[in-house]
Amino acid sequence: MKAFAASLATETNTFAPLPTNRKAFLDAFYAAPGEHPETPTLCSAPIVAARRLARQGVFDLVEGTATWAEPAGTVGRRVYEAFRDEILEQLKAALPVDIALFGLHGSMVAQDYDDCEGDLLTRAREIVGPNTVIGVELDPHCSLTEEMTKASTVIVAFLEVPHTDFMERGTLLADLCVAAARGETKPVISVYDPRAILGFRTSSEPGRSFVDRIKALHGKDDILAISVAHGFPAADVPEVGTKVLVVSDNAPEKGAALARRLADEIMTFTPNWARPDFTPEAAVAKALSIDGGPVIIADPWDNPGGGVPGDSTFMIRELMKHPTVPAAVGALWDPVAVQLCHAAEPGAVLRLRFGGKTAGTNDAPLEETVTVTAVTDDLVIPFQDSIVSLGAAAAISFANLEVVLASGRAQTFSPPVFTNLGIDLSAKKIVVVKSANHFYAAFAPIARDVLYVDCDGPYPRDPRKIAYTKIRRPIIPLDSNPWE
Repeated sequence: MKAFAASLATETNTFAPLPTNRKAFLDAFYAAPGEHPETPTLCSAPIVAARRLARQGVFDLVEGTATWAEPAGTVGRRVYEAFRDEILEQLKAALPVDIALFGLHGSMVAQDYDDCEGDLLTRAREIVGPNTVIGVELDPHCSLTEEMTKASTVIVAFLEVPHTDFMERGTLLADLCVAAARGETKPVISVYDPRAILGFRTSSEPGRSFVDRIKALHGKDDILAISVAHGFPAADVPEVGTKVLVVSDNAPEKGAALARRLADEIMTFTPNWARPDFTPEAAVAKALSIDGGPVIIADPWDNPGGGVPGDSTFMIRELMKHPTVPAAVGALWDPVAVQLCHAAEPGAVLRLRFGGKTAGTNDAPLEETVTVTAVTDDLVIPFQDSIVSLGAAAAISFANLEVVLASGRAQTFSPPVFTNLGIDLSAKKIVVVKSANHFYAAFAPIARDVLYVDCDGPYPRDPRKIAYTKIRRPIIPLDSNPWE
């Protein structure tokens, strides 16, 4: 057998003020054919999984391009088309192939393309013909479309939120595609759309036990794989919303029934946007009432992983009201402030204006006399099976606070955001992280407690407040709200 594998991914917040250009992909991650590292990125696990199978002699592998841009605004038309055509030309050159594997995100939007993944997969199907197995791995925060499912043989999304299982799910995808190519199974995709926006976390109940039960169903009673497309509300596209996808072994009725049953169960959950998160003031008060530390306070709504800048200063201002409380905040995106800190060097004291430059809210920059405590040319941190760079970075201190400033936009995935710059988290009462939930797996083991704050940042928390123009109606909560 012969297989092809490639990856093209980003998560597009169409309301974000940060356009996504070619440089955004090249700066974040780009691997030419055969140059992908042994560790996966969030959306390139199918390449790593396919490489392992190729080493076992399961098939011959042709690797295509793999590239990823940090979540931001709409991708330029020519940028998307150039990467798309680059991968499709590589696929044509590899023909004939029995399997084509794609690591995608599922919510990539470009100018004039509301569904980049559907467009790419439709064109790939035209190239390989009807008999080649096309396998796709998606992020659960995808806008799952009919074009994606029509062009694909198998689709698998990560199950965990935070995304701790992208390598596990990429391996499952590759194995399912091999079985299909050998004729051992006949995958059929069934999708149920409950017409609602229902994202939930799997680090807490009821999501935790729900996903555990889903995993137990795999490989039983003709069910090959189950995925939940939570949806990405910050995209003004027709297919916003939550869907359940079941891949069965030639059992479409079973798959459809299971998809609907699982979707009905999700409808009983309280979705992320309806959670009662703390205000900044209440979050700090709650943290101070908890014995010990550190208490982790997550800022999901100014989170670079949602496509927004990650430079708001709401939480810093709140912590400054408590000058006796040792705290740390990170990472704020501010390339200019980082450059100034690097020029000043560690130990320097300077007047620094930082944060609040692009958040698009009533937030404003801070201007404080700070001490530069550490700098690095490249703040590299782990995120599950992958490695993420926040670029050049600096740590500053003032008012019993230590703040990490980064030149690269990425979530605060793990404690090395702080510890690599010499910040001792065990000495902190409060640690604020710019992340929705991907921080959880790495920070929970050191946390006295974890709180979530609503700073009313640029990431749209409540879908009812989003100025959609393309979304299909009716959809909950825009047209009704059973959680109120």
